[in-house]
Amino acid sequence: MAEDDPIGKAVAGLVARYRVTDGEKFRIVDHATDDKAGLDKVTAKRFVKARRHHLAVLQENFAAARTRGIVVVLQGMDTAGKDSLIRHVMSGMNPQGTDVTSFKAPTPEEQAHDFLWRVHAAAPPRGKVGVFNRSHYEDVLVARVHAERLAMDGLPGDPSHPEFWDRRLEDIRHFEQYMTRQGFLFLKIFLHISFDEQRRRILRRLDRPEKRWKFDEGDLVERQFWPRYQVAYEEAIRATATEDAPWLVVPSDHKWLSRLVTMEALVGCLESLNPEPPPATSDLVRKIAEFRRALEKDTIVHPA
Repeated sequence: MAEDDPIGKAVAGLVARYRVTDGEKFRIVDHATDDKAGLDKVTAKRFVKARRHHLAVLQENFAAARTRGIVVVLQGMDTAGKDSLIRHVMSGMNPQGTDVTSFKAPTPEEQAHDFLWRVHAAAPPRGKVGVFNRSHYEDVLVARVHAERLAMDGLPGDPSHPEFWDRRLEDIRHFEQYMTRQGFLFLKIFLHISFDEQRRRILRRLDRPEKRWKFDEGDLVERQFWPRYQVAYEEAIRATATEDAPWLVVPSDHKWLSRLVTMEALVGCLESLNPEPPPATSDLVRKIAEFRRALEKDTIVHPA
């Protein structure tokens, strides 16, 4: 953290407050959905706005260095705020250096491959931040809650047995370990929302004409499976929270807090890499004066 970084000092420890690096004893009920971390909405929104420039500078250096990559995993129940978080937190980032991928139900082509095939294909190259709006974890969340829908053609195992999902979680953990060893950093965020807050947000979509397009009747169906989803999330975090690829279990009943935590987590990731643009080549340095003279004499020739 820089000496002249008052916002960084003000929110020091915020990300660590929600980081899970060892999932062995993780219990989802131990994590509040409505925590405010001693902050208020006005202050948090001011911090997010002020940090956008700092984030943009870090990203520019990160893109220029092209030595590492970052994968941001966003998971959460419907209405948890994934889409709006991307808009508010990452609006200051250069779109050329950011890839956003939304993972939906697998296509027939994707089902013909292993379940991590499409995820590896979407991983960002070095110098880019890849944002997974839903991710490879859908294959141990939705797929687990609705195991009866899983395409089993040629797929060994029995999804009605816990061992099937244990193996998938082990595969995910190994995939993330492999990517980490290749120089890619994971920022995994679970937007933790309560059952009651989800109800309020769905009702707001119904009550506000400009938001009704967001309403999906399927959201009401999925609410009936809430307890199963909580178990699936708990199992996923327990199995895949590590020092190299930790989870942030972010209280999301207050969107302003989840946006601030995500902003600080992303800033922290970039700062930890200390990205620096590559130095100019000796040939460029030697010719700077020559190029400068050419530009100073440069004129536009207008057609007659």
